[in-house]
Amino acid sequence: MLFGNGNLLQWLVSTAALFAALSFHEFSHAAAATALGDDTAKNAGRLTLNPLAHLDLTGTILLLTIGFGWGKPVPYNPYNLRGQKWGPVMVGAAGPASNVLLALLSGIAVKILLATGTSMDSTLIFFLVSLLSVNVMLFVFNLIPIPPLDGSKFLLAALDGPQYDRTRFNLVTRGPIYLLILILADSFLFQGAIFGSLYHFAFSTVLGIFGLN
Repeated sequence: MLFGNGNLLQWLVSTAALFAALSFHEFSHAAAATALGDDTAKNAGRLTLNPLAHLDLTGTILLLTIGFGWGKPVPYNPYNLRGQKWGPVMVGAAGPASNVLLALLSGIAVKILLATGTSMDSTLIFFLVSLLSVNVMLFVFNLIPIPPLDGSKFLLAALDGPQYDRTRFNLVTRGPIYLLILILADSFLFQGAIFGSLYHFAFSTVLGIFGLN
């Protein structure tokens, strides 16, 4: 439903849903780091829901034009976190967890509105379904265990010990390249079947939970 074949109003509403989800995702990273004892993100002005603090210009333009982009990474100092091993994992997990929360709240809101007689074709319902959709998309994508995505934090924590130093170094330094290769391969070799299947399965599951499919 996100960025579908709708009119300009629907495109604007979908974009607003995307910005809201991205902002809450990045804010949650900052909030988790702050709660764990590191004020780097807070001092950088990232402990806010203001989209302007979290949107990267180039990443936003690409996201709105080709459907793939990024926000500004939330800075934090892992050495300031309580729990040197699992602190970064908790900061990383806060982003996808926020997407799950927003998706569930969106689904609940849709059910309540439909039960009170709001039309499925209303702009508010479209916004909420778009918000649910983009949060599912962000959740699925960010679980990929390749740096710099959030899922990599757990993998790097699991690869603890000097015997994994080389592997960790390769993942951290070459992760973005591996991720780009994976995205391009999925787009051109599999016509989006890998990410698309994961997203549609997750999205259909959430819709099924609320009886919206």
